[in-house]
Amino acid sequence: FVERPNRFLVRCLLINKNKMIPAGGKEEPPLVEAHLADPGRLQELLIPGRTLWLAPAQKPGRKTGWSVVLCETPDRSGMISLNSTLPNRLVEKALRADILDEFAAWRLLRREHRLGSSRWDFLLEHREDGGKQLLLEVKSVILVVGGVALFPDAVTERGARHLRELSALALKDGWDAAVLFVVQREDAVAFRPAAELDPAFAAALGRAHQAGVKVYCRSCRVTPREITLAGSIPVHL
Repeated sequence: FVERPNRFLVRCLLINKNKMIPAGGKEEPPLVEAHLADPGRLQELLIPGRTLWLAPAQKPGRKTGWSVVLCETPDRSGMISLNSTLPNRLVEKALRADILDEFAAWRLLRREHRLGSSRWDFLLEHREDGGKQLLLEVKSVILVVGGVALFPDAVTERGARHLRELSALALKDGWDAAVLFVVQREDAVAFRPAAELDPAFAAALGRAHQAGVKVYCRSCRVTPREITLAGSIPVHL
């Protein structure tokens, strides 16, 4: 990693580990631009010299020829996925396969369900009582400090508003609702809202929980070849 000119663009030195450079050679790795799908701050990760994994762009004619896929953890012991849209795809796949214990009593009805002034990630239907439905929101988590996953890593007014709306739906209209935080790395042993970074979001999450909104968190297994949902981790509100 060299620099990040804007939220969705990074510049990196492209190192091909399969390419042999003769002893004494002075060949310099090329500087390339890559699209970053995670607009978060990522200040603790995107520092000069940090190793990133890039993948060739899939869409021809795109401005950047590469996409950032992974980043090494600060202690270089593991990898972190840097695609904020991936958790929704992982959760959808898991819901369709019925492998999430948190939602064993529910089945996926549709994704991107519009209700009120917002669009919710998933709408689930109760397996035994078809009249009961559940709104599920998925949040991507990247920041981990001392083994504790934190969200958000910057102020998110939209996230707090969503939680307030979920609270109102649960309290006034009797909706079942849940928030699932997906930590895109393996080194988290617990989760809590980052009140020191966004006190409004932390307060909204606490109120949502009191209103009956379920709060869950899962980590991910991350390798260069595959990213999958892993087990549940404790949530501390």
